[in-house]
Order: sequence, then structure tokens, then C-alpha cells
Amino acid sequence: MGSTGRTERLSGAEAGAAAPRGRAPVVAALMLGMALAALDGTVVSTAVPQIVGDLGGFAVFSWLFSGYLLAVTVTLPVYGKLSDTFGRKPVLIAGIVLFLLGSLLCAVAWNMAALIAFRVVQGLGGGALQGTVQTIAADLYPLKERPRIQARLSTVWATAAVAGPAVGGLLAGYADWRWIFLVNLPVGAVALFLVARYFVEPARPAPAARPRVDWAGALCVFATGALLLTALVQGGTAWPWLSAPSLALFGGGAVLVAVTVVVERRAAEPIIPGWVWRRRTIAAVNLALGALGLLMVAPTVFLPTYAQSVLGLGPIAAGFVLSVMTLSWPVSAALSDRVYNRIGFRLTAIIGIAAAMLVLLSFPLLPFPGEPWQPALAMLLLGAALGLFQLPLIVGVQSTVGWSERGTTTASVLFCRQVGQSMGAALFGAVANAVLLSRLGGGSLDSVSHALENPATLTTDAADGLRRAVDAAVDHVYLGAAAAAGAALLVLVLMAPKRFPVRADAD
Repeated sequence: MGSTGRTERLSGAEAGAAAPRGRAPVVAALMLGMALAALDGTVVSTAVPQIVGDLGGFAVFSWLFSGYLLAVTVTLPVYGKLSDTFGRKPVLIAGIVLFLLGSLLCAVAWNMAALIAFRVVQGLGGGALQGTVQTIAADLYPLKERPRIQARLSTVWATAAVAGPAVGGLLAGYADWRWIFLVNLPVGAVALFLVARYFVEPARPAPAARPRVDWAGALCVFATGALLLTALVQGGTAWPWLSAPSLALFGGGAVLVAVTVVVERRAAEPIIPGWVWRRRTIAAVNLALGALGLLMVAPTVFLPTYAQSVLGLGPIAAGFVLSVMTLSWPVSAALSDRVYNRIGFRLTAIIGIAAAMLVLLSFPLLPFPGEPWQPALAMLLLGAALGLFQLPLIVGVQSTVGWSERGTTTASVLFCRQVGQSMGAALFGAVANAVLLSRLGGGSLDSVSHALENPATLTTDAADGLRRAVDAAVDHVYLGAAAAAGAALLVLVLMAPKRFPVRADAD
């Protein structure tokens, strides 16, 4: 589809456009739906010891998270295309139902294999929740008001990051771990009712021909993503990178990539249409937010270990060091419209990611062992910078397409961010492990892991050496994250248009 270009600054008529009536119940439903997806990982993580103690399967428990992540990631493009073809409402309802079904099945799981399988079912619903909620938010609000709803959704994620571990710990410690999944049912039921009762999509012209679903393309996308993400998630953990399983998965994934390209080129309505990558704005945003997923691994995965092993903090205090980032992020995002309405989406995002790169580069300069407020301040600044980076790109790219392409566009952005996160976990995990073993003079990762969990068993010199090794490993990870921020900066400078081609009908 062609797009009608215009400048990014809004006219007075557009700024004062009346909001749709009856929007509050739908917004409440979107926030509840987002809460289901946001709380899932943080709540479950704190109950792993109780789950393993009840069901066994310690060797494979990581698939409780990997299976869910895989299902969410590979279904995002499929749900995006389906929402553009059949409407947002049926896709969101199907996603909520699938998520609640998966939650109910998880609560009655009889062994670890069953629980992992049911987590995949949850993930199939979670993919619809993440992508469709973001798309509906853009549909509901005109361009000038979108930071408001995006800030609310960001607040949901921030609240989940802070409250999730506490809720999971309370339920696992004082009730039963199965309640972690059962509490989803009333929350999801309310969201389902609000969507079914109050969400009315605007009438659209009837298509000239019956919509055709590219099921072959959907299957190829799903299979390709599953193989490649499994290789990234499990490589270096479940098996060595150059082992037969890794090579087989990467080789099979490469073959399926070629098959997917052929199938999508021949499809009348491809799941991942070529215009997603042919349009400069969408391609640049996809790559930039893929880099965001990559760099986010540093604070979310490695900072808690740094806070506990280097600074000597307990789990709750370590969580606080990270949580300050989730406090400044939504505030910065909510205020970002005051910047991008003046200087444009691209320049605002450039300022945000440049500031983030400087913060990430400053982390290795922190003194050893340092004080807890120092990394906390760095994370506060990082959250503010990333709020200024991410939201203008999401709002901007959604505004360059019409209703019939917005679901696919939003899903492609989220898909790239999820893939970047998986790549970051694999890449930075390998970097951290290599630095640890080098600083400790060899040995095995199992012995390092045991030492981290039981520092009291070490001598004073050995404990200090371990702390310095962890400090060096996390420093290298943050340097890698700064490089990812630099890559995002280059993408925006070299690829993104100076003015996003906002459509006249994008509101």
C-alpha cells in the first residue's frame, strides 16, 4: 500500500480529535491482558524450587521459561497477520482463552514434562496478548494521545517486575505453587468479559475477495523460529555450541529459512510480507528494537547476579537495584511526546539510545566493590534513556501504516525485540562464562555456579577472587550491551528517514 506522507507534527484539528466513547473498559481489559503476560515470567521464577521439589525434573526446568518464550516469539508474526485479516477482537479473545486454558492445565500438571507442554500452550496465548494489545492501543488512541496508553502499558510491566517475585514467593511459600497459575483465571476472565462486551471494532469496507490465510507460511515461520530459538536458548547450556545438537538445529533452521522465503514469496497473503523489510522506516525500527532486546539482557539477567555476588546484597535488595529502571522507563516514555512532537521520532530515539550507550559504557567504570546506589543510579538513568528511545519508535512506526497493516507491523517489531533478547542471552552468556573461567584460571562452570551459591564455603582470598571475576564478567557484558546500543544508533542514523512518513489516516 502506498502511504500519504506528512510531517510528524500534529495539526490543531488532529490534536483535538475526539476520543472514542466507552474506551475506559477496553483500556482496562488491555492492561489486564498485558498484566497476564507481564507477570507470568517473574511470578513463576520465584516458585521454581517448590515446583522442582514437587514434580522433579531439575535437569529440564529451564524449559518452563524457554518453552514459553519460544511459543510467544514464533507466534507473534502469525497473530499480527491474522489481526489485520480478521480483526483484533477475535485474535485477542482467542489469545486470552488459550492463555487461560494453558494456566488451568499448568495448575493440574502431574509431572515436569506436562508442565512444560502446558507452558507452551500458555505461550501460544501470550503471543496473541502481547502483539494484539499493542495494536489495539494504537487503534484506540490518535497519534498525539498514544504516549498516554503506552505509558500505562509500560507501568504494567514495571509493576510486574517489582511485584511479581514477591507475589510468586508468597503463593509458593504460604499456599501452593499451583496457585501461581490459578490466579490468572479470574484476572483473565474479567479481561475476556470486558473485551467481549465493550470492544467494538470500527466498520471496515468488505474485502473484494475472501481473505486467504497463509497457513503454509505460518507453519514455516513457526518451525523456523522454534529451531533457531531452541539453538540459541540451549546452546552453551544444555550442550556445547559446536556439538551435534547445535549444528543440527542451526543447519535445520538455515534450511527452513530458505524454505520460508520461497513459501512467503509465492503466498497471496504472506504471514511476513516483504514490505516489512522493504520500507526503510519499518526495517530500521525492527533492527533498532532487535538491538534493544539484545542490550536488555545485561541489566535484566546479569545485574541481579552482580548485586548479590559483588555487592553482597540479598535477593530483595538486588531486585530493587534493577527495579529502579522500571520506574524511570514509563515516566520517560509518558513524557517523550513533548520531545518527538518538536524534533521528530527519529531524533528523539537517537538521543535516547545515545544516552543509553553512555550509561552502559559507564558501568565498567564503577568502583569495586562500590556502593549499591551507584548501579541503582545507572539503572535509573538507563530506564529514562530507553523510555525516550523505545516509545517514539513504536508510536512512530505504527503511525506510518494504516489499520490493515498495523497488526503485522507491530508484531514484526515485537518479534525482532524477542529474537534480539534470545540472541543476547546466548551471546552474553557465552561472554560471561568465558571471562569467568579465564579470571578463575580454568575449572568448570558447575564449580563456579556452586561457589556462587555457597560463598561461605570459600576462603577469604577465594571469595574475593570470585567477586572480582564476576565483576569483570558483568563489565564485559555491559560493554557488549553498549555495542548493541551503538549498533541501534548507527541503524537510526544511516537507515531511518529523517522524518517518518506518517499517514493521514494513521490516527
